[in-house]
Amino acid sequence: MVVELLIKDLLSKGKELRLKALEMYFNAHAGHIGSTLSCIDIVASVLLLSKNEEDEFILSKGHAAVALYVTLNKIGKISDEELGTYYKNGTKLPAHPAPNSINGVSFATGSLGHGLPLSVGIAKSKKLKKDKSTVFVLLSDGETNEGTTWEASHFANKHKLDNLIVIIDKNKIQGIDFSENVIGESASFKKLSDLGFEVIEINGHNVVQIINTIEEIRTHYNGRPKMIIANTIKGKGVSFMENTVDWHYWPMSEEQYNQAINEISNAF
Repeated sequence: MVVELLIKDLLSKGKELRLKALEMYFNAHAGHIGSTLSCIDIVASVLLLSKNEEDEFILSKGHAAVALYVTLNKIGKISDEELGTYYKNGTKLPAHPAPNSINGVSFATGSLGHGLPLSVGIAKSKKLKKDKSTVFVLLSDGETNEGTTWEASHFANKHKLDNLIVIIDKNKIQGIDFSENVIGESASFKKLSDLGFEVIEINGHNVVQIINTIEEIRTHYNGRPKMIIANTIKGKGVSFMENTVDWHYWPMSEEQYNQAINEISNAF
């Protein structure tokens, strides 16, 4: 019943979170909009689902910080007033998360490839302390270009970190091009399975799948770290942003903002 209520709550919040994110980006004249829209369902699902105060969530793809900020606002960890300071001088909410600046952000991220190494260290520490909480980390698929991601994956397998749930936001686009044109298919089911992960592939915009998958695998104490490949669409919900490289960086004009909020309002 609790999970069913959570799913219902998330389905109703999807539009609200997206509209708030668009407002923040427009007011700040900032980019990375497409990256936030591809992962906002994942971030909201993980944070709202977490049952244990000791659970850890690392947003390795720190350029999607707005997805984290609007969700923390929704669960009462960031005030509306604080949210309005995004990207401004003196803010605690910079373009990439800053460590210990706000409740819910323990580590700086955005230097890609570092989130998984950090997370396996935390997961190993929890194992040593016999702490039953879970470590979640959200990666971009572009981060699978990074050698540190693969080194950390080997470590997670070697040390049987079954308290680690890695989620890849597989929108198939990174900063300079489509991922397949940069290094090929690095975030593949087979490659990740071969590393020792228990791998599940889902629709990263379907909150029912996201929540049910996490609920199912988080208690699989089988000695295998968990990997969720979440297939997503960059710029999800805004027609001129979807599946485009440019909207990794571009800010919105007023005309584009008005079109974006109109499309989101009618689509969700």
